[in-house]
Amino acid sequence: MVTRTGSAVWEGTLKQGRGTMKLGSGAFEGPYSFSSRFEEGKGTNPEELIGAAEAGCFSMALSFNLEKAGHPAKRVSTTARVKLEPADGGFKITSIDLKTEADVPGIDEPKFREQAELAKKNCPVSVALAATQINLDAKLL
Repeated sequence: MVTRTGSAVWEGTLKQGRGTMKLGSGAFEGPYSFSSRFEEGKGTNPEELIGAAEAGCFSMALSFNLEKAGHPAKRVSTTARVKLEPADGGFKITSIDLKTEADVPGIDEPKFREQAELAKKNCPVSVALAATQINLDAKLL
């Protein structure tokens, strides 16, 4: 159907080097470094981009599920916190915490939660990240 592209260039050593990441669409290009990834330095990092991808995919999947269930959402807002931790002599993304709030007229809490869990399980980015624990906190507004 479609193929999407992202690219990165890294120059230098791990700690002193610098790089840039960009999206093939041209919608984003930004710097990254050891500091922006493992400390609080300026720039982006792969985990932040994974978080945006997961939040965007989940929000669209939830909206689609709700519409199919007869309750179109007015708004779905999702944040994904991606946890990067030391593991096995390197680093590993250990979990992703999704926090979503949705304005969905006419739906009850159990049905909403059911649709949110389905979206978490089935959105393409969640499927691609199946080796990572994804936690969901879903709130109906």
